[in-house]
Amino acid sequence: MASVQEIQEEIRRLKKETKTTILVHAYQSQEILEIADHVGDSYGLALLAKKEENPNMMMCGVRFMAETCKILCPDKTVYLPNPSAGCPMAEQLNRYSLIKLKEEYPEYTIVAYINTSAELKTETDVCVTSSCAYTVCKNIENDKILFIPDPNLGSYIAKKLPEKQFKFVQGGCPHHVAITKEDVLKAKQAHPKALLLVHPECQREVVELADFVGSTTEIMKFAKESTHQEFLIGTENSIVEHLQFDCMNKIFYPVSTNLVCPDMKATTLMDIYLCLKGISGEKIELDPFTLNRAKSCLDEMIRLQEK
Repeated sequence: MASVQEIQEEIRRLKKETKTTILVHAYQSQEILEIADHVGDSYGLALLAKKEENPNMMMCGVRFMAETCKILCPDKTVYLPNPSAGCPMAEQLNRYSLIKLKEEYPEYTIVAYINTSAELKTETDVCVTSSCAYTVCKNIENDKILFIPDPNLGSYIAKKLPEKQFKFVQGGCPHHVAITKEDVLKAKQAHPKALLLVHPECQREVVELADFVGSTTEIMKFAKESTHQEFLIGTENSIVEHLQFDCMNKIFYPVSTNLVCPDMKATTLMDIYLCLKGISGEKIELDPFTLNRAKSCLDEMIRLQEK
């Protein structure tokens, strides 16, 4: 039986042999982060993939992340090591549902969170990430925005832009929504000196209690740079462990033990190994229509972000 360290070493050898760059979302396990070429959020990883010389990219995350990587890197081969790794939020709407919504709200600009499928992006006007959503929505000329699929992130942005009219659909991240106000108050009582850092996918009543609100990358950056010593983390619980490895002299607590994404945890070290061996995993294939149409909303995000 091989040890974790032995499998990690074999993965490092195989990725060089196959000219594969391993992209790892921050919600993956610590043992997977240790064999990554890049760690970050879905959009940031896709941008890094564009700059890589290797022809092969392996996205250790969920399906929409691998699709985003393929959209931005159509000339590269993109693999998803565990094909079952999906995202409940990305699957809450399909293309036909969105077409119907567009017919219902013809005067609205369709803004899609990046946590959506490539198929859904083909019917979207502009895409956003949690870190750029405010800037992009602010720079949209239209004052009417239909924000999909996460009403929590959408309402967080809407509160900052009272001059615009937002519409939302039912949805959101079932794991971030699992954090309740009661969870936060209980955690604060247990750790009164800790700062509360939360993701805007959380419920509004949780966000309103936070000392800092931001994307996963922004939360980690804030915690690393802060002079504070204790933190309550209101996003996927793997971030608590990663921050503890990165900041050994600080203490990190999960707001709730319920905040675990089984889809992110679906990918294992052995999935990566077997994918590199060509035994399992899935090569992401998108037709030319989807590639072109989905890319347009990402291009518009970049344009509005830099406006």
